[in-house]
This record gives sequence, C-alpha cells and structure tokens, in this order.
Amino acid sequence: MLSVALTGNIAAGKSAVAELFRRWGATVIDADQIVREVQAPGGPVVRAIARRFGESVIRPNGSLDRPALRRRVMADPEALEDLNRIVHPAVHARREELLAEAAARRDPIVVSDIPLLFEAADPAGFDVVVLVDAPEETRLRRLTELRGLDAGEARAMIRAQMPSPEKRARSDFVIENDGDRATLERAAAEVWRALLSHA
Repeated sequence: MLSVALTGNIAAGKSAVAELFRRWGATVIDADQIVREVQAPGGPVVRAIARRFGESVIRPNGSLDRPALRRRVMADPEALEDLNRIVHPAVHARREELLAEAAARRDPIVVSDIPLLFEAADPAGFDVVVLVDAPEETRLRRLTELRGLDAGEARAMIRAQMPSPEKRARSDFVIENDGDRATLERAAAEVWRALLSHA
C-alpha cells in the first residue's frame, strides 16, 4: 500500500485534487471530515472545547459554532494552539484506524487529505507528500469571493498556516493551481501517474 499525504494551504485547491485522486481509484481519508466526526455534539472533543472556550462557541442544539470558534482562535495564537491540542490527537487516532482498515483491504494507494500536515502531523509517516499550491493573492481572492470571508479574516487564516515556500521544500510533488480546472486536472494527472508507478 502506498501511503500518500495530500496537503495545501487554505484555498489552494487541495480538495479538488483529492476528488480527482478518488475518481482515479485512490482511497481518500479526509482529515476535515474526521474533524467533523470527532466534533459531533456531546462527544469528548466538543466538551473539551466548551471547557476551554466557554459555552458561547456551542449552539443550543449542542453542535459547535464553527464561525464563532474560528473568530476566537484566529485572533489569539495561544487559543489556536489550545484548540489544536484538543482536536488533533483525536483526528490522528481516527486517521490511523482508517489507514489500518485500508491496509487490511490491501488498497493500493491511500491518500490522506491533511490540510495541516506540516503544522500538526508527521510527514515522515507517509511514503509520499503531495502539495497543492497557489499564489497567496489567488487564495485570498478565493476566500473572499467564493467563500464570502472578509479580507481581514481571510488574511488571518492565511497567516495562521506555514508559508508555502517551506512546504514546497518538504514535498515530493507540487501541483500548481493558479489556472483553470482543466490545467489543474492535467497537473494532478501527471502526479497520479507517478504515484501509480510508485505503487
């Protein structure tokens, strides 16, 4: 089994590449989906978040008020570290379970879609690291125009992540996503062919 880490800074296009890899036959383990799973209402992660940040980040139905929590942690690096210490161990444990299941099935290529690979996980635990990247101004435009964030919030989210040049230097493959969808698909297909040859 070839274990691939797929990463990229916010609004770089990582999710689009994950979908392409899934379409072409990869087993995809989505860290964002796992985060939503471990942050289910009433679970230990949500209870720990409520203890640290207060009930103002919990909705009346017990679910996490993600925008309220994001506003809290984006303005406070220490709060962001506390949140990561609560969430990341649970996400890591669940991802390891899913990797073990894929290995037991003998899935040939397993792609772990991890936005904060370099910030919160261990790249050395994977056979290959693939980075999806786009210029910062392009990512800022996507966050404001497509996701509706104001420019200040978008810039804060970009600043909270490790700069792209550091990630590029530590990746085996870099997929550039500063063009249209067809260009992205061609670049992803080239990397996919390389992954198949590794597998």
